[in-house]
Amino acid sequence: MSRIGRLPIRIPDGVTVSVDGNRVAVQGPRGQLERAVPAQITVRVEDGQVLCERPSDGRVHRSLHGLTRTLVANMVQGVSQGFRKELELVGVGYRAQKQGEDLVLSLGFSHPVRYRPPAGVSIEVSDPTHFAVSGISKEQVGQVAADLHRLRPPEPYKGKGVMYRGEQVRRKAGKAGKGAR
Repeated sequence: MSRIGRLPIRIPDGVTVSVDGNRVAVQGPRGQLERAVPAQITVRVEDGQVLCERPSDGRVHRSLHGLTRTLVANMVQGVSQGFRKELELVGVGYRAQKQGEDLVLSLGFSHPVRYRPPAGVSIEVSDPTHFAVSGISKEQVGQVAADLHRLRPPEPYKGKGVMYRGEQVRRKAGKAGKGAR
């Protein structure tokens, strides 16, 4: 059995899970998420828990078992607690600010970069060099954070760029570190 797939998902207070065929809908205090799960995996709700079961021990069923359980668990966590990714700007003159719903970034280009998050995702700017992406869908939050990270990835010589909070950039020696004669 899949060690992840066989774990039951506890349903917190205030969250309801409904299964209709291969569609799973989760509703909670932060919102509602719905997703189609693979038809081979059986999802059922009993005793305040969600259980995922597979029909056989075939390779495909084993991989879908853990995936389905993780997707449903992320939906339950999203509508009850939400997800958050924190990013920071490192570099002289790099700044972030909010203008309405848009995030405006100064990243050393000749123009400011405007980014409008999709519906269901919000961006909060705590100070000019730190901001956070939050929402109920783990996939959307991660994708928005990755899009912002990709605008100016951290470079290895000076360490400048858009970084995830706590990200370690492996630094390289520049021309001076090549070896003096």
